[in-house]
Amino acid sequence: MGRMMTKIVTPQDRKPPFSPVIRTLLQFHRPCAQTVGVPLPGGAVTCALLRHGIASQEKKTTHVIAADSTPPQSISDEDALAQLALRDRLGCHHYRQRMNTEHYHAAEVFGGGRTRFHPENFPILRITLQCLLRATLTYWWGNWNARQHRVRENTIALRRLPPAFEGYRILQISDLHLDIDPKITTALIATLNPLHYDLCVITGDYRAETFGPYDAAMREAIRIVDAIRGPRYGILGNHDFLAMAPILERAGLPMLLNEHVAIERDGQHIYLAGVDDPHYYETENFEQALQGIPAEATTIVLSHTAETYRKALACGIDYMLSGHTHGGQICLPGGFAPLRNAQHPRAMDKGPWHYHELRGYTTTGVGCSMVPVRFFCPPEVVIHTLRHDPQG
Repeated sequence: MGRMMTKIVTPQDRKPPFSPVIRTLLQFHRPCAQTVGVPLPGGAVTCALLRHGIASQEKKTTHVIAADSTPPQSISDEDALAQLALRDRLGCHHYRQRMNTEHYHAAEVFGGGRTRFHPENFPILRITLQCLLRATLTYWWGNWNARQHRVRENTIALRRLPPAFEGYRILQISDLHLDIDPKITTALIATLNPLHYDLCVITGDYRAETFGPYDAAMREAIRIVDAIRGPRYGILGNHDFLAMAPILERAGLPMLLNEHVAIERDGQHIYLAGVDDPHYYETENFEQALQGIPAEATTIVLSHTAETYRKALACGIDYMLSGHTHGGQICLPGGFAPLRNAQHPRAMDKGPWHYHELRGYTTTGVGCSMVPVRFFCPPEVVIHTLRHDPQG
């Protein structure tokens, strides 16, 4: 049997003809690492381009020629620059872990993540469920339920809250899955329009699928961002690709990717931190997100799933806002969820909860996964009103 020979095309064999703006940037950009023994072309091609193979230029689009059987993808100069910025912003380890999982594992049904089973990637289950609902004439009822968003008011007492933030209102939106049914987006915007709040946070999952194109979801997300008034911040969930972050930021939604910001009011501050997805990508880093926050400061953390509750407690977090579970989405009468997709106590599946000194809230979210229906588990947006309580 003959020996299979594989030729590696090195940068010396072929120099990627980027556009002038990208080439100029790369000349002054340090490489983050080397992959499979091949130096990074031009001194610093992004890990995003590197994971696909050798890049070539045609007009103003960088075509990424995959090293495997994946069809070529197109990345604009603007997106390539955004990927370079993301790599430096996140650090190479975080960036590589995210991109590797997205490319090779995002569509898996079994394996990876905290729960090891991902029903949203199981098309037979989705088709069976939808056929069953249509056959029993309950699909239309469930779809109507999915558009009946409730506004939940939640008051949280925090021991270290500065006086200036007494009565401060934070609107939380989560698990939008915007491309599963555009009618849900329209219903959500109608719910948001009359609300009054000081800050809005979105705790991840902007699209329905965990892999493939996300253009439709981003178009709907821009509609949602445009409907939000005042300051707003977001994080990514287990359905979201890292490349979605620059798109959302250009639309006006700053993303917290293991980062934090200081919220100022009348000269006093609280801190809002956000961690990257802990459920599937497992790229959360509390230490990095909290670095630089004073130990005595009030800190609120956005985490797509409450599965990080132990780590949040150890880090001294005051309040954690999460989603992911949809509250079960398809529940029995009384709201009991027979199926769950999270490794935390059932008490954390929805609503307010506490774990020792840590306070938290898991919202049922505003969208749907797999099929656009809900039963005995209405979608919600939540307004968290902060109160000072010395006892906490």
